[in-house]
Amino acid sequence: MATSAMTQKSVAVRKRSSFDAAERRLPLLLLLPSVLIMLFVIGIPMVYSFYLSLTNFSLSSTTHKMIGLQNYVQLIFHDPLFWASFGRTLLFMTLAVNIEFLLGLGIAQLMAKVIRGQGALRTLMMIPMMFAPILVGFQFKWFFNAQIGLLNNALYSITGNIHMIAWLVDRPLGFISLLIAEIWMGTPFMVIILEAGILSLPLEPFEAAEVDGASGWAKFRLLTIPMLMPFIYTAMAIRSLDLARAYDVVQIMTGGGPASRTELIWTYVNRLAFGQHEFALATAMSYITVLVSFIFTWYLFRNLIKSRWAGGKD
Repeated sequence: MATSAMTQKSVAVRKRSSFDAAERRLPLLLLLPSVLIMLFVIGIPMVYSFYLSLTNFSLSSTTHKMIGLQNYVQLIFHDPLFWASFGRTLLFMTLAVNIEFLLGLGIAQLMAKVIRGQGALRTLMMIPMMFAPILVGFQFKWFFNAQIGLLNNALYSITGNIHMIAWLVDRPLGFISLLIAEIWMGTPFMVIILEAGILSLPLEPFEAAEVDGASGWAKFRLLTIPMLMPFIYTAMAIRSLDLARAYDVVQIMTGGGPASRTELIWTYVNRLAFGQHEFALATAMSYITVLVSFIFTWYLFRNLIKSRWAGGKD
């Protein structure tokens, strides 16, 4: 009897351990199709494109050969236009993200104080996000057009001065015009994220600060901003990635011109790959840009994790 009971108990233990092992493997099995799809859709093309960046592949040639890191050396040490477009992209991204953040934070603070109609306000605020970037590019290209643009016609109606400003041609007006278009399209995203953060903040610290006689600026600086940091880093990381690969609006409005005055990194990649047929060189440039974007994103997400830990400890 005792032996039979022990045998049944060992069988039950083995069944339980087998069940636990199968339960542990289940999430991996469920994730396997997604991993295989990502490997096929993302991994294989990236490996192949990296291989092409190590060759002299061109769309105008039927053959190519391995040349190692020559494309990267050419870009980094012998192509001033690459550094000009790269620096312009960083400036564009820095200005746009920070202006969007300041505008978004101010609008989010005002919207969070609205008692009625918040849903309607959020819907109106999201309208710019509903437009495709190509449509936004056409919209602002018409808005800033020197002859028939809305802005020049409005200035003429107000001042009576017939002089037409070439917004998309003159330096630095072309760059500023692109910046305005991106800010118009991206600020609503900042507003939605930051307003969600503001509405989720606990009321107790603010009530305690009110009892202590803290001013509105002190509460904003010492309470609102520190507690909002996870939302701020999230919004800025996502918008930075969007702006780092800005192409549609720039290509439609200026095409990177005139004379490369508004050339950003991805319009330059497009011109190299499909305009000058230097596909391998353009691919190498893409990998340099992706590497810098990865480092920047890692920095933002590291700060995001730190801010979450700080919030949890407080």
